Amino acid sequence: MNKVSIIIPFYNCPYIAIAIESAINQTYKNIEIIVVNDGSSLHKEKVTPYLNKIRYIEKHNGGTASALNMGIQHATGDYFAWLSSDDVFHPSKIEKQLHFMKSINAHASYSNFYLINESGKIVSSPQGMGFPNHVHFLKRMRRGCVINGCTVMLHMNLFKEFGLFDETLLYTQDYDFWLRVLSKYRFHYYPEPLVHYRVHSRMGTKQHRLDIRKELQITTNRHINKMNELIKNAIQNRF
Repeated sequence: MNKVSIIIPFYNCPYIAIAIESAINQTYKNIEIIVVNDGSSLHKEKVTPYLNKIRYIEKHNGGTASALNMGIQHATGDYFAWLSSDDVFHPSKIEKQLHFMKSINAHASYSNFYLINESGKIVSSPQGMGFPNHVHFLKRMRRGCVINGCTVMLHMNLFKEFGLFDETLLYTQDYDFWLRVLSKYRFHYYPEPLVHYRVHSRMGTKQHRLDIRKELQITTNRHINKMNELIKNAIQNRF
């Protein structure tokens, strides 16, 4: 029975206990939950009640990529899942996505998701993006990231093969890593919503919109030649 490592980066987030609860309450029980405190000064007391059910690591503030990397380096699971401290996993997220991946021998997958508000109420239809074929997916990923990081599940060996998240990227470290993985593996889409993605006033995508846009351009430029080659090969092979 494969073990799944759920890594939760945490920085001054008031929703951290809700995220931890959603990880603890997974129907799939062979999991480890690693909470990485990335230099928080607020809300640390919300983690205390769960210390006997999680692995807890404290570090100096270095950003999401550094927190994820710290968790990965301490993980003992066969598969990786990422849960942001303000988001929520569906109770059967790990069970369903792992079964899906094993059934098709996938190394990487992502799922559909809902948006929730500050109170946890679902406020959208399913927001995930599936594509009719691999070429369409690659063309869209060449322009920007359509994969919600907290819907992703990866085989842990991918970090041995491609390295860790790039800690020089503060906002697009996930997009950069997905593109590295795509050079060899496909991301398979699971259409059922398995994550509740919280939209709130203090979320980083709202506070740092301009910086994210600049970094996105840097990341797309970094991978553009490789993506063009992948698309060309996919067309020739009729993926």
